[in-house]
Amino acid sequence: MASLPDTASPLYEKVKDYILTNIGTGHWSKDSKLPSENELVTALGVSRMTINRALRELTTAGLLIRIQGVGTFVAPPRPQSALIEINNIAAEILARGNRHRSEVLVLETLAATADLAASFEIARGQHLHHSIVVHFENDLPVQIEERFVNPALVPDYDKQDFVRMATYDYLMQKTPATEVEHIISAVPADQVTAAHLDIAVGTCCLLLYRRTWTGAVVATISRLTYVGSRYSLGSRYLTSKIS
Repeated sequence: MASLPDTASPLYEKVKDYILTNIGTGHWSKDSKLPSENELVTALGVSRMTINRALRELTTAGLLIRIQGVGTFVAPPRPQSALIEINNIAAEILARGNRHRSEVLVLETLAATADLAASFEIARGQHLHHSIVVHFENDLPVQIEERFVNPALVPDYDKQDFVRMATYDYLMQKTPATEVEHIISAVPADQVTAAHLDIAVGTCCLLLYRRTWTGAVVATISRLTYVGSRYSLGSRYLTSKIS
């Protein structure tokens, strides 16, 4: 019998997390068919009503597709957005008609510090994947992208060629973001940042901190640093109607 996440959440939420974890790890890939409700009842040891609610809510969220008389399938992954959309900087640069290239400075697996462990809600010392990539627009550095990735959801992240493929594209394929947190800060460039972005120490930069979840599991933490004079962050969206 499969085991559900050991959390204080209601049973249907645990079932949702179990399903999302299987999707995020690639056990159930895009367009693949999930086990039937009866099979999930047997595998997880919960009621059919609980399974049905979990599937129904994930379908409403756009993460599953249910076809009457056929079954339940994994929906194609889609970027989520809050105040700022999750965008691929390489695609943005190319869309402007400019040239994009990237340099991978770091691609490794490391032990989580106390701060990272708290942010990922994991034990200190647990392994995380870590990457640092500099993005260039027409050979001018415009962003330092630092990511920490949960290996439980994306086990082979540290084996990819992120010069040929953007980290964004790979992560969107591997783990659906069901929740996103964004924090933007203005920060002065330290010596290392200044060297990578070809600016003076102390130059104002924009730091976008992003944390994403797949179900109840923290999937990634990203720190995206932009040269303030070379980039702007913003969005346009419809507000909800007030009745």
